[in-house]
Amino acid sequence: MKIVIAGAGSVGRSIAKELLLKDHEVTLIDRQPEQMRVAAVAQADWVLADACSPDALSEAGGAECDVMVAATGDDKANLVISLLAKTEFGVPRVVARVNNPKNEWMFDSAWGVDVPVSTPRVMTALVEEAVSVGALVRLFDFHEAGASIYAITLPAYSKVAGRAIGDLKLPGDAQILSVLRDDAPLIAGHDVELEPGDELVLMLASSAESLRSDVESIVGE
Repeated sequence: MKIVIAGAGSVGRSIAKELLLKDHEVTLIDRQPEQMRVAAVAQADWVLADACSPDALSEAGGAECDVMVAATGDDKANLVISLLAKTEFGVPRVVARVNNPKNEWMFDSAWGVDVPVSTPRVMTALVEEAVSVGALVRLFDFHEAGASIYAITLPAYSKVAGRAIGDLKLPGDAQILSVLRDDAPLIAGHDVELEPGDELVLMLASSAESLRSDVESIVGE
């Protein structure tokens, strides 16, 4: 997946690092030379230019990207970037950072924004959730407890489709908390039969990569 992140400050770099760890192609664009800390995110492509310019976004790959993330510290700039991404380049998914909650009402489809968000973790999760099926997406961490909340969308070919939640043998302390079907939440009772396209919300007591991989292999394939 190709992702362009406008704004190479701490938020933009944090998003880029997490997405690169998951093998996405990332381009960072910023107009301020002091933000061009290439060594901090060496695997990303970098463009020194004003993302509010159509030419700059074109140079950064706006016409080819799957997701545009407007992550600057200026809400006005984020709105302009979002509008350009959607209207000039037809980017399928535009995620925009809201710096001032008072401006949140403007971050909607009229400005080309698909998802308005405010933190790197949530932004990363929403970006991936929009285009990923069959893969665990981390939504939230309980730092003191060491547990995490994940979401996964069952693919059309899911081997657990038609099976009841109670019949699944999830490893460790993994639990299905809820099932989202047709935009409505269902209580994850033992007798609920899963369907392709269901989005499962899970809690894993450990963030160990081996546990995540085991859970993903059971419900994501």
